[in-house]
Amino acid sequence: MKKKILVVDDALFMRKMLIDILTKAGYEVVAEAGNGIEAYQKFKEFKPDLVTMDITMPEMTGIESVRMITKEFPDAKILMCSAMGQEGMVIDSVKSGAKGFIVKPFVAEKVISEIQKLIG
Repeated sequence: MKKKILVVDDALFMRKMLIDILTKAGYEVVAEAGNGIEAYQKFKEFKPDLVTMDITMPEMTGIESVRMITKEFPDAKILMCSAMGQEGMVIDSVKSGAKGFIVKPFVAEKVISEIQKLIG
């Protein structure tokens, strides 16, 4: 049984990069979203095993989306994706319910390593 992942990032090329890394590692990407509102809706629809969540997005930030998702689904496993130098935001994300973070630009081995810690 493949683990299901929701990929959230407002940049299409970033989503594609992550999807490529995840599918090559044997995960199933069940959905993708371009902002925090879509992320919440797709989470409710697909109930993935894990979410990769960008922090800075239009309409609703990743941090706000994490709060919404974890309020309704406390066991949600959300991995924040942050650019270099966003340490403060990463701390806020973890306080909001995120279970970890990966740094952009993505390094495939690090992404997979973090995901394996959370869902195997």
